[in-house]
Amino acid sequence: MGGATRFAVGALGFAGAAWTVRALWEIRLALAGEPASGPPDQGDGAHRTLTGLENQYHLVVSVCGVAVFVCAVAFLGWLGRARDNARELSGKQPRYSGLWVFLGWVVPVVNLWFPRGIVAEVHRDSAPGERLPWSVNVWWACWLIGFFSGVGLMSADSTDKMIGRAYTNVGTLLVSDAAIVGAAVAGIFVVRALSRNFSSRRSG
Repeated sequence: MGGATRFAVGALGFAGAAWTVRALWEIRLALAGEPASGPPDQGDGAHRTLTGLENQYHLVVSVCGVAVFVCAVAFLGWLGRARDNARELSGKQPRYSGLWVFLGWVVPVVNLWFPRGIVAEVHRDSAPGERLPWSVNVWWACWLIGFFSGVGLMSADSTDKMIGRAYTNVGTLLVSDAAIVGAAVAGIFVVRALSRNFSSRRSG
C-alpha cells in the first residue's frame, strides 16, 4: 500500500499544482485584456494568430491534461488496492463490485455518488466504528463542483474558447479551478487518512 499511497499523493499534488498554474494564467489573460483583433476563436472555423501569452496558456492546459491522466491512474490504482485490503480486514463482500471502482466515475447519474460511496465503504471496513473523515465530503463536494461546473473537467469548449472566457468572464473559470484544486488537496487528506487505517490495524 505504501507505494500506491505515495504515488496517489504525489499525483494529486501534481494535479493541484497544474490547475493552480492554469488559474494564474487565466488571471494573466484577464489582466492583459482581449486584443483589438478579438478572441482567438472568431467563429465559423476562423482562428486568429495567438499572442505569446495565449500560446503559453495552451501549453499549461496540455500539462493539466497530463496531470489529470496521471492522477486518475494513481488514484484509481490506490483505491482498488485499498478496497481489496479493506475486504481482507473486514471479511465482508464489498457493496460495489470491482468494476464500479472504474465505471462509477463515468456512468451518468451513478457517478454522482458511487465513487464517494466506495471511498466511504473502504473507511468503514478498515476503521469500523470511526467517523468518516471530514476530508471525504470536502473532496467529493469540490470534485462535483469542478466536474459539473461547465468550465472545468467536463467543459466541451476548446482551449481558444476558454481563452475568450478568460477575457470576458474569468470569475467562472476561477471558481471551477478553485474547486478542482480543492478536490486535489482534500484528496491527499483522504488517501492519507484511509491509508493510516490500514497501518493502524496491522500494527494493532
